[in-house]
Amino acid sequence: MLLSSVAERVYWFARYLERVENTARMILVNNNLLLDMPRNSTLGWAPIVSITGIADKFYETHKEANERNVMRFLVMDAANQSCMLCSLAHARENLRTSRAIFPRAVWETLNDLFAYAKENKLSVLTRRGRYHFMQHVIDSCHLISGKLSASMSHDQIYEFVRMGRNIERADMTSRVIDVRAENLLPKHDEELKPFDDIQWKSVLDSLAGYQMYRRYVHVRVRGVEVLRYLLQDIYFPRAIHHCFNQAEQCLRNLPMNEAPQYALVKAQRLIRNAKVENIVHTDLNEFINQLQLAIIEINSELTSTYFEGKEVSPALYYSLPRELATA
Repeated sequence: MLLSSVAERVYWFARYLERVENTARMILVNNNLLLDMPRNSTLGWAPIVSITGIADKFYETHKEANERNVMRFLVMDAANQSCMLCSLAHARENLRTSRAIFPRAVWETLNDLFAYAKENKLSVLTRRGRYHFMQHVIDSCHLISGKLSASMSHDQIYEFVRMGRNIERADMTSRVIDVRAENLLPKHDEELKPFDDIQWKSVLDSLAGYQMYRRYVHVRVRGVEVLRYLLQDIYFPRAIHHCFNQAEQCLRNLPMNEAPQYALVKAQRLIRNAKVENIVHTDLNEFINQLQLAIIEINSELTSTYFEGKEVSPALYYSLPRELATA
């Protein structure tokens, strides 16, 4: 049978890996956005710190959210347990302690990525080195995901990988929408109004969604349409509705799924019933707060159901090496 501790490590391995990729992409996109904006724009690097949800911790040790401070904090600061190096270390440790149930190629690729990040972390302090570092991290995360999909049995253990990945994606998408939209709504600086399209494009780029947006929406980049796409599209992998649907499919293949599935259904209903044209200029922050609480509830139900010392399912025994199944 699958130990709850093993299920938890698999779930959090996927979440930490997804977090690393998301952070790398946000840094890369913000770097490119600032090159397109006027020099006197007030966007800077502070929004990236806000997206992570730990701005308070950042300002405990830094007076200013300048480029160098933010890079150190998000990439290598040990005080920030969500920084890229810490997240990679957490993902690696979770994989190491359950590597017998994963393809060896996944373990080797993650090790290579972790070694690369440790060796080249200081390169992010220069803009030229930052691009190559972040692109290598993103490509390596995609490679790991591809190896998992192509060479790991798509059994119930794999469902915990998919679950972790999609919950983390939904969480990050909601954070990007919340912070970026706060800077982009019309009540802000009129001097930046001509750059609205560029900024909304950066929101899509932060989630690797610009080309797919243009393919399916067929209109220029506009705030309402971008938000509707990122909240309610059922095909784009980082749209919140799609992430919740994927999580629901995972839960259908897991035992004892009533409580987490109930929390997930409430979150799906919140997304489906959202009137984007009404909330975009007035109630967006309140809506995102409700969405964040819904995601927290889903994670809480998953934790209490599967990770708190319970045997997940006797049917999973065949998927585990005997030494792990009897540990």
